[in-house]
Amino acid sequence: MPSTCVVGLQWGDEAKGKIVDALCDRHELVVRYQGGANAGHTVVTGGKTYKLSLLPSGVLRPDITSVLGNGLVIHPPTLLEEIGRLADQGVDVAGRLVISDRAHVIMPYHLVEERLTEESSEAAEQLGTTRRGIGPCYRDKVGRVHGIRIADLYRPDRFREQVRRAVEFKNRYLAAFLKEFEPLDAHRIADEYLALAARMEPFVGDATDLLHRAMAAGKRLLFEGAQGSLLDVDHGSYPYVTSSNSSAAGVWAGSGLPARAVDRWIGVVKAYTTRVGEGPFPTELHDETGERIRRVGKEFGTVTGRPRRCGWFDAVAARYTARVSGSTELAVMLLDVLSGIDRLKVAVAYEDPSGRRVDAFPAHLDRLAQCRPVFEELPGWSEDLSGARSWSDLPGNARDYVRFLGQQLGIPVGIVSVGPDREQTIWTDQGLPSS
Repeated sequence: MPSTCVVGLQWGDEAKGKIVDALCDRHELVVRYQGGANAGHTVVTGGKTYKLSLLPSGVLRPDITSVLGNGLVIHPPTLLEEIGRLADQGVDVAGRLVISDRAHVIMPYHLVEERLTEESSEAAEQLGTTRRGIGPCYRDKVGRVHGIRIADLYRPDRFREQVRRAVEFKNRYLAAFLKEFEPLDAHRIADEYLALAARMEPFVGDATDLLHRAMAAGKRLLFEGAQGSLLDVDHGSYPYVTSSNSSAAGVWAGSGLPARAVDRWIGVVKAYTTRVGEGPFPTELHDETGERIRRVGKEFGTVTGRPRRCGWFDAVAARYTARVSGSTELAVMLLDVLSGIDRLKVAVAYEDPSGRRVDAFPAHLDRLAQCRPVFEELPGWSEDLSGARSWSDLPGNARDYVRFLGQQLGIPVGIVSVGPDREQTIWTDQGLPSS
């Protein structure tokens, strides 16, 4: 069994967590390689619902080692709260969770900085962040002056000095822009985080070395992407993106493993399209069909609770991200949500204001905002799909719709999901032909 990467091909929320959970039986380590607590994964199994934001979905499996790689930014209070919440649900992660000592730490001032970006009248654009301090932490990471890593927490004297310098700068900066700002106390922050570090210490280690030793031993690794490829800071719909490489491009930098470590790339899509926050959305629906998809699909953010914008499947965008992420196989999720819609639409191209056909996903958002989708219509189906357990259980029109998505992306469909439970997953063996 090859090592595998599961990555979303849309604007996130593609139900990647369910696929990761379903694949855990075939792997021995699950690795998160980017992002932070701005991600949301929901896994339903055994009648229980588990909501995860930092921890990989594999943490629910007692025989799996879960790894938070060096590419993450970690807020210790949120991480420990999530570990505690799982313990209350009967999931003990002791001895099978490893946190990279190279990952960066989200500090209290990062949350204040994000509030400044979102609320200040000087902010040119409202990016719709989750206000978890993710972006400011990554900014300090690449800025190198104020970045703090997990390993620094275990050098108390050095850590206190790092915090003192950072807080001195942040207080001056934030006071200049926020009318109501109470200066941060470096000593209190250092005390708080050193206490949190003591609780985290059993989980902290050299994750990169662990992964290299696992690969050398022939163990099977499963890489779990967060957010979606259209939110990738380099390849997504910039600037309405996250602060890390949420496409498969983030695997190497965020784990420390070479490209040859993965040879199976599963691109995950919903059977329709959603996004949260601002930015152009060519196939967005502003009618009853869009409301129906949101209602039936329970399209509200796992982390924020915000309603998601809903629309038809956008093959132009997904084709682009499938290429960027090197997807070798497609997983089509939430197919059951489309039951009962008479006619389904898929955007196979765009058209610009001059009437010219656009087949490639535009780089500039002004151009994307001007594009109108060119749709192909397919017949829908009325049957309830939630009980389907094999490809042959699906009605003909549902099978045709799935095939059409694979053809548009040029990727064989290997997995189809018809509900949130682990058992509501259809495996198509080697994948349905893409043509």
